Amino acid sequence: MDIQLHDIEIAAERLAPILHHTELDLSSTFSKMTGGRIYLKCENRQKTGSFKIRGASNKIAALLEAGNRGPVVASSAGNHAQGVAYAASRFGIPATIVMPKTAPIAKAQATEGYGAKVVLSGDCYDDAYARAREICEEEGATFLHPYNDLDVIAGQGTLGLEILSDLPYVDVIIVPAGGGGLLAGVASAVKLINPRVKVYGVQAEGADAIAQSFAQKKLVTTETASTIADGIAVKAPGDITVDIINRYADGVVTVSESEIANAILLLIERCKQIVEPAGATPLAAVLSGKIDVKNKRVVCVMSGGNIDVSFIQSIIERGLVARHRRIKFLVKLVDRPGSLVQLLKLLADAGANILTVEHDKLNPSLNPNETSVHIACEVGGEDHGKSVIEQLTANGYAVELE
Repeated sequence: MDIQLHDIEIAAERLAPILHHTELDLSSTFSKMTGGRIYLKCENRQKTGSFKIRGASNKIAALLEAGNRGPVVASSAGNHAQGVAYAASRFGIPATIVMPKTAPIAKAQATEGYGAKVVLSGDCYDDAYARAREICEEEGATFLHPYNDLDVIAGQGTLGLEILSDLPYVDVIIVPAGGGGLLAGVASAVKLINPRVKVYGVQAEGADAIAQSFAQKKLVTTETASTIADGIAVKAPGDITVDIINRYADGVVTVSESEIANAILLLIERCKQIVEPAGATPLAAVLSGKIDVKNKRVVCVMSGGNIDVSFIQSIIERGLVARHRRIKFLVKLVDRPGSLVQLLKLLADAGANILTVEHDKLNPSLNPNETSVHIACEVGGEDHGKSVIEQLTANGYAVELE
């Protein structure tokens, strides 16, 4: 199955009164860090907080044009859910969304807020998908696939049209990939207009089915999909999306959890942007050197900003550790008055900002007169962190990094 440029152009006409035309923001910070001209496509500021509204709205509009006004059912980790819920509400049809039990609470609540019925089932997208199919059979509803559907892919492809319109001389476009709908849509839209432009997909190392599919030039599924980037945690990409990606994309790379966390933290600190883990993967790929961007005009698609507030602290912690801004270690002290004060003074003199101190006198490996102390410190970078540990070691402390 293939997609035509005309299909994407029709989708753009349908979506024009619904979508925000999200900005393309040139980042001087990331440009200096990488040697390229790095633009951020801010789909985290799109309606419902992600690009998913594009494909969902185009699919529902196509159904209505065909005379189908019945209820719809979708399965989603969150962003497709909100897109379908918003689109169904706008077009006046009922929607049921099946989400994994692990989906962020904020996404489930937002989906209900748009008027859809939410059903929680299973531990990952694939489990939710199976339950959604069952509901379709039980209720005679139409299933709205989050990625393996040509109308959905065409809707996502409108993002590629926007990029080419705003930056005609773009050299590289980098797109997150989970099930593959966004990458398939953007890659096809871009290549059908300007084959010179390189289009790359990015996946998390723990959920790399599309990367494997691209390398082997056939559909590959994985047994697990484990990553903090819940929006792209997919074990089974679509046969339609994989076929389009394998024909139009120029490559698919993977990034680690720490690289994703580091990108999120930099976006918060330098750009004042809240981006969910999946949406930060293109920037993670650029910053880690997985894609050559030097002297190139590069667009990183920040696909969404729907991150659970309670999860941000964990992401920040990962990012700080990845950037060597925070160190954690254990030392054993003689359990006597003044020993802890002496240790803390040494850390203060070394310029470390002490965040937490935790005593553990119950460790069975300790001698009766010893105590374990777990310490977390904020430091100025990798060299400063090494210096702090060296100073502790030079003063007789046995340091175990955690």
